[in-house]
Amino acid sequence: MRSVARVGFFLGKIPPGGRAQRGGGGAPRTVFQVDRALLWCHVESMTIQPLPNSPPVSDVVAFDRRELAVILSLYGRMVAAGEWRDYGMSFLRDSAVFSVFRRAAEHPLYRIEKRPRLRNAQGMYAVVAMDGQILRRGHDLPTVLRVFERKLIRPV
Repeated sequence: MRSVARVGFFLGKIPPGGRAQRGGGGAPRTVFQVDRALLWCHVESMTIQPLPNSPPVSDVVAFDRRELAVILSLYGRMVAAGEWRDYGMSFLRDSAVFSVFRRAAEHPLYRIEKRPRLRNAQGMYAVVAMDGQILRRGHDLPTVLRVFERKLIRPV
């Protein structure tokens, strides 16, 4: 049985309890168990093999490139208008959240959420205010984000 140390995404040195082995080409091969993905990782070839009898890796929900482009375009316009200052992203098992802050050390002013389980019901996109009130929910992200357009209109 191999003695393998549990580490995060650390792949540089042999951690305490890890060991180097002689590989096929004479070069030492270091084998680590990566906690986040529950996979074996062979450093010299960077191939990933699933562990036998391991629980399935839970998928996380994330924004795709098109969705991020729409959100970051809105974010840039709101920063230019002086409304928003900072943002944060969270990718969880059941939702992806883009949080918007007026200052860095406070609760989010707004949260743009993606919940795929609500795709067939109310729509998977939602804009949630600081107090938890859902400002808008729908199936199309640009339509949901129109709730912020009135913030950009200012009297001259």
